[in-house]
Amino acid sequence: MEFSRFNRPTLLRCLLICVTFSNGVFGAFYRKPNIVLILTDDLDVTMGGMSPLTKTKKLIGDEGMSFSNAFVASPLCCPSRASILTGKYPHNHRVLNNTLEGNCSSQAWQKSEESHTFPALLHSYAGYQTFFAGKYLNQYGHADAGGVEHVPPGWNSWIGLERNSKYYNYTLSVNGKPQKHGADYSKDYLTDVLANVSLDFLQYKSNYQPFFMMVSTPAPHSPWTAAPQYQNCFNTTKAPRDPNFNIHGKNKHWLIRQAKTPMTNSSVQFLDDAFRNRWRTLLSVDDLVEKIVKRLEVRGELDNTYVFFTSDNGYHTGQFSLPLDKRQLYEFDIKVPLMVRGPNIKPNQTSRLAVANIDLGPTILDIAGYNVSKTQMDGMSFLPIMEGRMNSSSWRTDILVEYEGEGRNVSDPACPLLGPGVSECFPDCVCEDSYNNTYACVRIVAPSANLQYCEFDDNEVFVEVYNVTADPFQLTNIAKTIDQEVLEKMNHRLMMLQSCSGQSCRTPGVYDIRYNFDPRHMFTGHGWRLSRMRQRMK
Repeated sequence: MEFSRFNRPTLLRCLLICVTFSNGVFGAFYRKPNIVLILTDDLDVTMGGMSPLTKTKKLIGDEGMSFSNAFVASPLCCPSRASILTGKYPHNHRVLNNTLEGNCSSQAWQKSEESHTFPALLHSYAGYQTFFAGKYLNQYGHADAGGVEHVPPGWNSWIGLERNSKYYNYTLSVNGKPQKHGADYSKDYLTDVLANVSLDFLQYKSNYQPFFMMVSTPAPHSPWTAAPQYQNCFNTTKAPRDPNFNIHGKNKHWLIRQAKTPMTNSSVQFLDDAFRNRWRTLLSVDDLVEKIVKRLEVRGELDNTYVFFTSDNGYHTGQFSLPLDKRQLYEFDIKVPLMVRGPNIKPNQTSRLAVANIDLGPTILDIAGYNVSKTQMDGMSFLPIMEGRMNSSSWRTDILVEYEGEGRNVSDPACPLLGPGVSECFPDCVCEDSYNNTYACVRIVAPSANLQYCEFDDNEVFVEVYNVTADPFQLTNIAKTIDQEVLEKMNHRLMMLQSCSGQSCRTPGVYDIRYNFDPRHMFTGHGWRLSRMRQRMK
């Protein structure tokens, strides 16, 4: 066909139609998937934390894949969130706890890691619109960290909460400008505010780019303030009385051994009240999830959107007589819910493979078509698992969990008998943390092994080992009865993981081990040593 047969206006109209059509129908067909990450704060999975989230389970879990062995690299908000953003273990991103001194949102973090987070890569190299709303890192907005004027790189739209979780009377950084909120439910309740600004983003974003949206709710973190319409729900609910509830933690680290057993009646009442309030705050999260999913559906974008739902760490309420907190090495603190729906994920699936929060970044980058091998991330993409393309034998068999305890070398005036270095103490002098609550664990999930091996950096050089299959509530520390060869293998693997970086962290551990819990094979302490804990923490 000769172009001379068309006059100039006709040609221009044809070109305009072609461009519009390619950006519309074909553009939508070939466009990269959208991605939504909904991150809760302190949501457990082992004590029924998902029970109030009926709509979330229906809209995400039932429509996609749930991971029954999802863990965090550190059971505390700031290091865990840093692991999510960077795809790295704490010994590599160096955020050790919730303090500015522990590198939480510090200038050192901003200079070394913040520009290399997966949202920054999505924005700069994968062409995504990026939106953040909610809690970022615990010390975000601190004057020594740039205040709320600091907007982390990689975000087109930024609505960040100043400091830690709240529900009322807080300040948001709206693209670097402070926005103060009061205590009026209709306009200030933070979970609802996050839902509304998320819907606004979906309404007014560009339709010609894929988007990544991260919504980080305050719930169910303290102060556990429920929305007015939910304040009388779950009135008869109590914290689960599992076998590890309100009992003495035998053969455990000294911080667990010092807990009062049984707890006082007032302590039990307090934690039962807290448990109910935590569930009440989650009802608003359930509403938020429903609003976002329904809006995606109405806009015709749901079928091309991956929706992730998870938490930064677990939680405990009375386990081993510890009233309320996280920070411990046990399943209730390190295990979290993880559900994903999206293109090519069949509904009603459950994976038992071990995944960690360091895998979220690589997975999301993989979805976006970014070559994860170009990054220094420690995690692995589990997109092939979700799409049924992964042979389970080629997946990892273990992950690393590490934590550096908070606590200064001074005594708590209310609890002088416990000595220096304790923190997070309750009125009856049960303390949830201490400076030497510093440990590293290898959590093994393999066909032949379901174990946890942990070492403490303390004067005792204490070791805890659990056979999670036989002892799901981790009542019995088998460090002194497990076969010596098995113990040495786990110690060797822990040393390797504590020094890993990037690809070396993704190398699967091989556990072809035989259990032998015969008391005659007593562990004597020979043939192993404290791994690189002390070097790492210097």
